[in-house]
Amino acid sequence: MSYSDPYINAIFLACRKTSKSLIRDFGEVEKLQVSLKGVSDFVSLADTKAEKLLIKELTYSYPKINIIAEEIGVIKNSDENIRWIIDPLDGTSNFVFSIPHFAISIALEKNDEVIVGGVYQPLTDEFFWAVKGRGAYCNNLRLRVSSKEKLEDCMIGTGIPHKGMKGHEEYVPGLKQVMEKVCGIRRFGAASLDLAYVAAGKFDGYWEKNLKLVDIAAGSLIVKEAGGKVTDFEGKEDYLKSGRILASNFRIHEKLKKIIEL
Repeated sequence: MSYSDPYINAIFLACRKTSKSLIRDFGEVEKLQVSLKGVSDFVSLADTKAEKLLIKELTYSYPKINIIAEEIGVIKNSDENIRWIIDPLDGTSNFVFSIPHFAISIALEKNDEVIVGGVYQPLTDEFFWAVKGRGAYCNNLRLRVSSKEKLEDCMIGTGIPHKGMKGHEEYVPGLKQVMEKVCGIRRFGAASLDLAYVAAGKFDGYWEKNLKLVDIAAGSLIVKEAGGKVTDFEGKEDYLKSGRILASNFRIHEKLKKIIEL
């Protein structure tokens, strides 16, 4: 499959090539009968290997574009105004525990604005993507956020702070409020896919804190291009820096914003 936008085509080809390595390593994780530390070490190597493959493919196509990657960090090339934002394995904990829900996330930022985003699920061969001003898609199917208005009809995604993360106490009141008002809450453990699911109308909304730029850069653009709204918890567009993101359709956004930080 090929796409008309050259950046999207480069992202898709890089993801497809890298996914072969991730799928193979995921199969090995399922077979490993060792300690959790042993599995975690193996997955860390798989993560690093996938990142190197992505960087190699993207640099081959666009050698001048800078790169910020989750493991390696910043790679400076000749064009200072544009950079790839790469997460080679979003959903690492799922990968460690052999849960088949993870993704490769790649965004392109130019002059501090995300203009292209792609999220690829290797096991299902789903490629969620968007180009600023040109809509959002899964493979070649146009995406639209849901049109639900009542919270009681909505399925909401979130991320729950776990060991080693801040904000457990302050998260609980908002979670309790949302639980009391919606028909379901899901915690899937891969922010990029949660955002893609909002864009596809599978989730009506999603909120999470303590996220990194690489987790949400691509997915946030996909939601917006699917007709959704993306803000931080205060309703501002500072989510890429703060790591506090709320994404939904326009009809329930304010309702969710009012209760998640109670």
